[in-house]
Amino acid sequence: MKTKTVAIIQARMGSTRLPEKVLMEVDGVPLLKIMLSRVEKSKLLDKVIIATSTLPNDDQIKKFCINNGYECFRGSENDVLSRYYDCAKNYNADVIVRLTADCPLIDPLIIDDVIKLYIDKNVDFAANTVPAETNKFPDGSDVEVFSMSALEKAQKEVSNSHDREHVTFYFWKYDNEILTTQLTNEKDYSKYRFTVDYKEDLEVVDFVIRKLKNRKSFGYLDEIIEIVDKNPIIKKLNSSYSFGQGW
Repeated sequence: MKTKTVAIIQARMGSTRLPEKVLMEVDGVPLLKIMLSRVEKSKLLDKVIIATSTLPNDDQIKKFCINNGYECFRGSENDVLSRYYDCAKNYNADVIVRLTADCPLIDPLIIDDVIKLYIDKNVDFAANTVPAETNKFPDGSDVEVFSMSALEKAQKEVSNSHDREHVTFYFWKYDNEILTTQLTNEKDYSKYRFTVDYKEDLEVVDFVIRKLKNRKSFGYLDEIIEIVDKNPIIKKLNSSYSFGQGW
């Protein structure tokens, strides 16, 4: 029987630093739609689901999904681990690819590379940007891949609320006999930042997306880096906001 690989993109409207960021628009297109158009270029995903909370404010994400033909699952706001578990179980996932909706410039080649690494190494968990100490990818290109059995184990054993909010800490922060591996990169791009947590982040992403549109180019990671490097103002803005992860 074929393994079912499901991408679950966690999304919410209630970000404390930049509220409603996932539906903010660049050139008339919501960031979440831009991200989805890139995720869908992956060749190894069988399904893509938006997983949001049951809070009334996140009705907007449900509406977005209905209007744009995407599937939406709703669960706990803060217990994101249970949201992932319930969603994965609902869609009979064998392998889960965790993505976050504040990464509109995600590269589908990296998604597939992490999935391939997960398969080739025969591990429970594979990622590119964690652990941070050995990461060579930009913040905002985060991909985490793990098995349903590992997710079930975490669902049963994780009691710390902070760990449950961040879903995968159980896999790579502790010694839990979870087999892990990390995708590396020839070039160290870890100083770059393409996640959207602040208005300055949005300016960088806006610039890149418009530049790609003018070029009529999709924009894989190397080209995105090249666009940033060629514009001193954007490069300075990008390197000035290395705040670290926070979702």
